[in-house]
Amino acid sequence: MKKISKSLIPAAGMGTRFLPATIAQPKEMLIVVDKPVIQFVVEESVDAGVSDILIVTGRHKRAIEDHFDPSFELENALLEKNKKDILKVLHQVANLANLHFVRQKRQRGLADAIYQGKTFIGDDPFVVLLGDTIIDSKSDESVLKQMIDIYEKTGKSVVAVEEVERKNISRYGIIDGKEIEKGIFCVNNLVEKPDPKKTPSNLAIASRYIFSPGIFNLIEQTKPGKDGEIQITDSMKYLAQIGELIAVKINGKRYDIGNKIDFIKTNIDFSLHNHEMKTQIRNYLKKLIQEYE
Repeated sequence: MKKISKSLIPAAGMGTRFLPATIAQPKEMLIVVDKPVIQFVVEESVDAGVSDILIVTGRHKRAIEDHFDPSFELENALLEKNKKDILKVLHQVANLANLHFVRQKRQRGLADAIYQGKTFIGDDPFVVLLGDTIIDSKSDESVLKQMIDIYEKTGKSVVAVEEVERKNISRYGIIDGKEIEKGIFCVNNLVEKPDPKKTPSNLAIASRYIFSPGIFNLIEQTKPGKDGEIQITDSMKYLAQIGELIAVKINGKRYDIGNKIDFIKTNIDFSLHNHEMKTQIRNYLKKLIQEYE
Protein backbone atom coordinates (compact mmCIF):
# COMPACT_ATOMS: atom_id res chain seq x y z
CA MET A 1 0.00 0.00 0.00
CA LYS A 2 1.25 3.46 -0.90
CA LYS A 3 2.26 5.86 1.87
CA ILE A 4 0.47 9.19 2.02
CA SER A 5 2.75 11.90 0.68
CA LYS A 6 0.33 14.54 -0.68
CA SER A 7 -2.17 16.97 0.79
CA LEU A 8 -4.88 19.07 -0.83
CA ILE A 9 -6.19 22.26 0.75
CA PRO A 10 -9.40 23.71 -0.72
CA ALA A 11 -9.22 27.50 -0.33
CA ALA A 12 -11.45 28.81 -3.09
CA GLY A 13 -14.48 29.94 -1.06
CA MET A 14 -15.61 33.56 -1.44
CA GLY A 15 -15.80 34.28 2.31
CA THR A 16 -19.16 36.05 2.06
CA ARG A 17 -19.76 35.73 5.82
CA PHE A 18 -16.78 38.04 6.38
CA LEU A 19 -17.69 40.83 4.01
CA PRO A 20 -16.53 43.55 3.68
CA ALA A 21 -13.20 42.23 5.08
CA THR A 22 -12.96 39.65 2.29
CA ILE A 23 -13.67 41.93 -0.68
CA ALA A 24 -9.97 41.89 -1.61
CA GLN A 25 -8.50 39.62 1.09
CA PRO A 26 -9.00 35.84 1.08
CA LYS A 27 -10.68 34.59 4.26
CA GLU A 28 -7.83 32.07 4.56
CA MET A 29 -5.48 35.04 5.01
CA LEU A 30 -7.32 36.39 8.05
CA ILE A 31 -4.87 36.66 10.93
CA VAL A 32 -4.97 34.59 14.11
CA VAL A 33 -2.65 36.49 16.49
CA ASP A 34 0.32 36.74 14.11
CA LYS A 35 -0.25 34.17 11.34
CA PRO A 36 -2.84 33.74 8.59
CA VAL A 37 -5.18 30.79 8.98
CA ILE A 38 -3.83 29.07 5.87
CA GLN A 39 -0.35 28.90 7.41
CA PHE A 40 -1.69 27.00 10.43
CA VAL A 41 -3.27 24.49 8.02
CA VAL A 42 -0.08 24.05 6.00
CA GLU A 43 1.91 23.59 9.21
CA GLU A 44 -0.55 20.92 10.38
CA SER A 45 0.05 18.94 7.20
CA VAL A 46 3.83 19.31 7.44
CA ASP A 47 3.84 18.31 11.12
CA ALA A 48 1.98 15.12 10.14
CA GLY A 49 4.75 14.31 7.66
CA VAL A 50 3.05 15.50 4.45
CA SER A 51 4.81 18.45 2.83
CA ASP A 52 3.86 18.08 -0.85
CA ILE A 53 0.74 20.26 -0.87
CA LEU A 54 -1.71 21.50 -3.48
CA ILE A 55 -3.78 24.57 -2.55
CA VAL A 56 -6.96 25.02 -4.59
CA THR A 57 -7.66 28.74 -4.90
CA GLY A 58 -9.93 31.03 -6.89
CA ARG A 59 -10.12 34.61 -8.13
CA HIS A 60 -8.72 37.27 -5.77
CA LYS A 61 -6.66 34.64 -3.92
CA ARG A 62 -3.17 35.64 -5.08
CA ALA A 63 -2.34 36.79 -1.56
CA ILE A 64 -2.13 33.14 -0.50
CA GLU A 65 0.56 32.40 -3.09
CA ASP A 66 2.39 35.63 -2.28
CA HIS A 67 2.44 34.79 1.43
CA PHE A 68 4.48 31.62 0.87
CA ASP A 69 6.78 33.11 -1.77
CA PRO A 70 10.17 34.62 -0.87
CA SER A 71 9.98 38.42 -0.58
CA PHE A 72 13.40 39.61 -1.72
CA GLU A 73 12.67 43.31 -1.19
CA LEU A 74 11.55 42.71 2.40
CA GLU A 75 14.47 40.35 3.06
CA ASN A 76 16.99 42.94 1.83
CA ALA A 77 15.37 45.65 3.97
CA LEU A 78 15.55 43.42 7.06
CA LEU A 79 19.12 42.45 6.29
CA GLU A 80 20.16 46.10 6.03
CA LYS A 81 18.58 46.76 9.44
CA ASN A 82 20.21 43.62 10.88
CA LYS A 83 16.82 42.17 11.91
CA LYS A 84 17.96 38.58 11.66
CA ASP A 85 15.25 37.11 13.90
CA ILE A 86 12.47 38.40 11.63
CA LEU A 87 14.43 37.36 8.56
CA LYS A 88 14.62 33.83 9.95
CA VAL A 89 10.83 33.76 10.26
CA LEU A 90 10.44 34.81 6.61
CA HIS A 91 12.77 32.04 5.48
CA GLN A 92 10.85 29.47 7.54
CA VAL A 93 7.55 30.44 5.91
CA ALA A 94 9.01 30.40 2.38
CA ASN A 95 10.57 26.96 2.94
CA LEU A 96 7.70 25.45 4.92
CA ALA A 97 6.48 23.02 2.26
CA ASN A 98 6.56 22.10 -1.41
CA LEU A 99 3.51 24.11 -2.45
CA HIS A 100 1.54 23.95 -5.68
CA PHE A 101 -1.49 25.99 -6.72
CA VAL A 102 -4.48 25.47 -9.02
CA ARG A 103 -7.67 27.50 -9.46
CA GLN A 104 -11.25 26.34 -9.12
CA LYS A 105 -12.73 28.44 -11.90
CA ARG A 106 -16.35 28.19 -10.71
CA GLN A 107 -17.82 27.77 -7.25
CA ARG A 108 -19.30 24.27 -7.55
CA GLY A 109 -18.89 22.87 -4.05
CA LEU A 110 -16.23 21.11 -1.99
CA ALA A 111 -16.22 17.91 -4.05
CA ASP A 112 -15.53 19.92 -7.21
CA ALA A 113 -12.72 21.81 -5.44
CA ILE A 114 -11.15 18.48 -4.48
CA TYR A 115 -11.58 17.25 -8.05
CA GLN A 116 -9.33 20.08 -9.26
CA GLY A 117 -6.45 18.14 -7.70
CA LYS A 118 -6.95 15.00 -9.79
CA THR A 119 -3.88 15.56 -11.98
CA PHE A 120 -1.67 16.50 -9.03
CA ILE A 121 -2.79 13.52 -6.94
CA GLY A 122 -2.55 10.93 -9.72
CA ASP A 123 -2.72 7.40 -8.26
CA ASP A 124 -1.74 8.39 -4.73
CA PRO A 125 -3.80 8.50 -1.53
CA PHE A 126 -4.06 12.01 -0.12
CA VAL A 127 -5.12 14.23 2.77
CA VAL A 128 -7.74 16.97 2.50
CA LEU A 129 -7.59 19.86 5.00
CA LEU A 130 -10.10 22.69 4.72
CA GLY A 131 -8.26 25.99 4.47
CA ASP A 132 -10.40 27.94 6.95
CA THR A 133 -10.24 25.53 9.89
CA ILE A 134 -7.55 25.04 12.54
CA ILE A 135 -7.39 21.91 14.68
CA ASP A 136 -5.50 22.20 17.96
CA SER A 137 -4.76 18.68 19.23
CA LYS A 138 -4.49 18.00 22.95
CA SER A 139 -2.23 14.97 22.56
CA ASP A 140 1.29 14.70 21.13
CA GLU A 141 -0.11 12.86 18.09
CA SER A 142 -2.38 15.08 16.01
CA VAL A 143 -5.69 13.80 14.71
CA LEU A 144 -4.26 14.04 11.18
CA LYS A 145 -1.31 11.82 12.06
CA GLN A 146 -3.73 9.34 13.67
CA MET A 147 -5.86 9.37 10.52
CA ILE A 148 -2.81 8.73 8.34
CA ASP A 149 -1.80 5.77 10.51
CA ILE A 150 -5.30 4.28 10.22
CA TYR A 151 -5.36 4.67 6.45
CA GLU A 152 -1.94 3.09 6.02
CA LYS A 153 -3.02 0.12 8.19
CA THR A 154 -6.47 -0.45 6.66
CA GLY A 155 -6.49 1.16 3.21
CA LYS A 156 -9.87 2.68 4.05
CA SER A 157 -10.81 6.34 3.69
CA VAL A 158 -10.85 8.27 6.96
CA VAL A 159 -12.76 11.33 8.15
CA ALA A 160 -12.33 13.39 11.32
CA VAL A 161 -15.43 13.97 13.46
CA GLU A 162 -16.27 16.01 16.53
CA GLU A 163 -19.08 16.02 19.05
CA VAL A 164 -21.51 18.90 18.56
CA GLU A 165 -24.42 20.15 20.63
CA ARG A 166 -27.74 18.66 19.59
CA LYS A 167 -29.23 22.10 18.91
CA ASN A 168 -26.51 22.72 16.28
CA ILE A 169 -26.70 19.35 14.52
CA SER A 170 -28.70 20.69 11.57
CA ARG A 171 -25.64 22.73 10.52
CA TYR A 172 -23.42 19.71 9.84
CA GLY A 173 -22.92 16.47 8.01
CA ILE A 174 -23.43 13.75 10.65
CA ILE A 175 -22.13 10.17 10.67
CA ASP A 176 -24.09 7.04 11.47
CA GLY A 177 -21.54 4.54 12.71
CA LYS A 178 -20.42 1.93 15.20
CA GLU A 179 -17.53 2.50 17.59
CA ILE A 180 -14.91 -0.21 16.97
CA GLU A 181 -12.21 1.26 19.22
CA LYS A 182 -12.24 4.21 21.57
CA GLY A 183 -12.85 7.25 19.41
CA ILE A 184 -12.78 5.24 16.16
CA PHE A 185 -15.94 4.38 14.22
CA CYS A 186 -16.92 2.27 11.25
CA VAL A 187 -19.22 4.58 9.29
CA ASN A 188 -22.43 3.10 7.86
CA ASN A 189 -23.98 6.27 6.48
CA LEU A 190 -23.68 10.05 6.29
CA VAL A 191 -26.64 12.39 6.82
CA GLU A 192 -26.35 15.99 5.65
CA LYS A 193 -27.85 18.53 8.10
CA PRO A 194 -30.35 16.20 9.80
CA ASP A 195 -33.24 17.17 12.03
CA PRO A 196 -31.83 17.12 15.60
CA LYS A 197 -34.75 14.90 16.64
CA LYS A 198 -33.92 12.30 14.00
CA THR A 199 -30.12 12.43 13.93
CA PRO A 200 -28.21 9.12 14.07
CA SER A 201 -25.50 10.65 16.30
CA ASN A 202 -23.96 13.93 17.42
CA LEU A 203 -20.70 13.30 15.55
CA ALA A 204 -20.15 15.91 12.85
CA ILE A 205 -17.66 15.81 9.99
CA ALA A 206 -14.76 18.03 11.00
CA SER A 207 -12.85 19.37 8.00
CA ARG A 208 -10.17 16.66 7.67
CA TYR A 209 -10.30 13.71 5.27
CA ILE A 210 -8.10 11.02 3.76
CA PHE A 211 -9.04 9.47 0.42
CA SER A 212 -7.68 7.01 -2.07
CA PRO A 213 -7.62 8.32 -5.67
CA GLY A 214 -10.83 6.35 -6.32
CA ILE A 215 -12.72 9.29 -4.77
CA PHE A 216 -12.37 11.12 -8.09
CA ASN A 217 -14.47 8.48 -9.84
CA LEU A 218 -17.14 8.85 -7.15
CA ILE A 219 -17.11 12.64 -7.55
CA GLU A 220 -17.63 12.24 -11.30
CA GLN A 221 -20.73 10.14 -10.58
CA THR A 222 -22.14 12.50 -7.93
CA LYS A 223 -25.01 14.68 -9.11
CA PRO A 224 -25.04 18.38 -8.18
CA GLY A 225 -27.32 19.29 -5.31
CA LYS A 226 -28.53 22.61 -3.99
CA ASP A 227 -27.26 25.65 -5.95
CA GLY A 228 -25.59 23.30 -8.45
CA GLU A 229 -22.85 22.36 -5.97
CA ILE A 230 -21.30 18.89 -5.68
CA GLN A 231 -20.94 17.92 -2.02
CA ILE A 232 -18.20 15.60 -0.83
CA THR A 233 -20.56 13.98 1.70
CA ASP A 234 -22.67 12.73 -1.22
CA SER A 235 -19.56 11.20 -2.80
CA MET A 236 -18.57 9.63 0.53
CA LYS A 237 -21.90 7.90 1.11
CA TYR A 238 -20.95 5.06 -1.22
CA LEU A 239 -17.72 4.49 0.75
CA ALA A 240 -19.78 4.21 3.92
CA GLN A 241 -22.26 1.80 2.34
CA ILE A 242 -19.52 -0.64 1.30
CA GLY A 243 -17.70 -0.41 4.64
CA GLU A 244 -14.75 1.61 3.33
CA LEU A 245 -15.04 4.67 5.60
CA ILE A 246 -13.65 5.12 9.11
CA ALA A 247 -14.20 8.12 11.40
CA VAL A 248 -11.80 9.37 14.07
CA LYS A 249 -13.00 11.64 16.86
CA ILE A 250 -10.86 14.72 17.36
CA ASN A 251 -8.83 14.77 20.56
CA GLY A 252 -8.59 18.52 20.86
CA LYS A 253 -10.45 21.52 19.55
CA ARG A 254 -11.54 22.61 16.08
CA TYR A 255 -11.55 26.31 15.28
CA ASP A 256 -13.82 27.34 12.40
CA ILE A 257 -12.56 30.65 11.03
CA GLY A 258 -15.44 30.81 8.57
CA ASN A 259 -17.67 32.90 10.84
CA LYS A 260 -17.05 36.08 12.82
CA ILE A 261 -17.84 34.89 16.33
CA ASP A 262 -15.60 31.81 16.11
CA PHE A 263 -12.87 33.92 14.51
CA ILE A 264 -12.87 36.27 17.50
CA LYS A 265 -12.96 33.35 19.96
CA THR A 266 -10.02 31.75 18.14
CA ASN A 267 -7.92 34.89 18.46
CA ILE A 268 -8.69 35.09 22.17
CA ASP A 269 -7.79 31.43 22.72
CA PHE A 270 -4.57 31.58 20.75
CA SER A 271 -3.47 34.84 22.39
CA LEU A 272 -3.97 33.18 25.80
CA HIS A 273 -1.74 30.32 24.60
CA ASN A 274 0.99 32.75 23.53
CA HIS A 275 3.58 33.06 26.29
CA GLU A 276 4.57 36.59 25.23
CA MET A 277 1.09 38.08 25.47
CA LYS A 278 -1.07 35.79 27.62
CA THR A 279 -0.62 37.78 30.85
CA GLN A 280 -1.52 41.09 29.22
CA ILE A 281 -4.52 39.60 27.43
CA ARG A 282 -5.76 37.87 30.59
CA ASN A 283 -5.53 41.10 32.60
CA TYR A 284 -7.24 43.04 29.83
CA LEU A 285 -10.12 40.56 29.65
CA LYS A 286 -10.61 40.68 33.43
CA LYS A 287 -10.74 44.47 33.31
CA LEU A 288 -13.11 44.42 30.35
CA ILE A 289 -15.52 42.01 32.04
CA GLN A 290 -15.63 44.23 35.13
CA GLU A 291 -16.41 47.26 33.01
CA TYR A 292 -19.31 45.57 31.24
CA GLU A 293 -20.89 43.90 34.28
